[in-house]
Amino acid sequence: MDPIQFSEPASTLPPRLNSPSEPISGPPPKRRGFWGPLGVVGLLLAKLGSKLPLLWGLFKLAGPFAKTGLTMLLSVWVYGLLFGWQFGLGFVLLIFVHELGHVFMAKACGIRISAPLFIPFFGAQILLRQELPDAWVEARIGVAGPIAGAAAAGFCHLLYAVTGLPIFAALAYVGYWLNFFNLIPIVPLDGGRIMASISPWAWLLGYALMAAWFVLNLLRAFYGVGPELGPGTLILLMVLVVSFPRILRLFRKSTPESLRYYSVAPIRRWTMAAIYFGLVAGLWWGMHVTAGRAETRSDESDGEPIQALKTPPLGHPSAIAGSNA
Repeated sequence: MDPIQFSEPASTLPPRLNSPSEPISGPPPKRRGFWGPLGVVGLLLAKLGSKLPLLWGLFKLAGPFAKTGLTMLLSVWVYGLLFGWQFGLGFVLLIFVHELGHVFMAKACGIRISAPLFIPFFGAQILLRQELPDAWVEARIGVAGPIAGAAAAGFCHLLYAVTGLPIFAALAYVGYWLNFFNLIPIVPLDGGRIMASISPWAWLLGYALMAAWFVLNLLRAFYGVGPELGPGTLILLMVLVVSFPRILRLFRKSTPESLRYYSVAPIRRWTMAAIYFGLVAGLWWGMHVTAGRAETRSDESDGEPIQALKTPPLGHPSAIAGSNA
């Protein structure tokens, strides 16, 4: 059975986000590409030079919580370079809450796991230290992330309703979108894990959707009618490559082990299906309500303009085309 990991592709966030410090008048600001922050990271790594092996050794000796904290700070710094520190911090916390959902459910199921490890532009991942007993446990761990993530996005939505601050509307929208994307029924996304207990044949639908999205991004970039290719397109390609072996396995003769693994009681299948489609509907509603709410406002106290974070139209394909749009 394949090694399992639950990961959160961060590059699926809607990329049309402007820094709060940018002016709202005059010509549009120059687009800050995805490669700029990576160049800064590369320059820092080059300056460290021979110290990298020592730093890597210290990192390996650090405890799991230290690794999580350090990689979270790194992610906040990188996202802050692109979108401002407020959004960077909020976005990383949204991912963290999502991953905690996986962690707590895995612990409840008696499954040994690693601490969350954050990777800028690729989200975060949790590695399972043992094989899962069956598809029902896999689905329970998989669905816990989107449930926690949806709750975190809903909390940002509530903060926006109370304060009216556009940053919370932007975070709510991105949180809804991120968890909605993760429900696409394809492994290694959470939706693929959930569908393992409902119907693994749904992976074909998820794979076709992901492949079409990938090709659409390539065509839009090639003909200049969409954003340039960025990390989101790379995420799509990686998901397609990683999931392909499981897609092929659907057409092979089932073994006794696989039959036992995917044997789930009907009541459990229906329960998980209800949770899954309830999440899909709730997250879609959340995106619909918060889309476009992060509008430009002005600070009445000093008259200085505040450029709010903005998001692309709901469901726009550029939402995962890249972070340099």
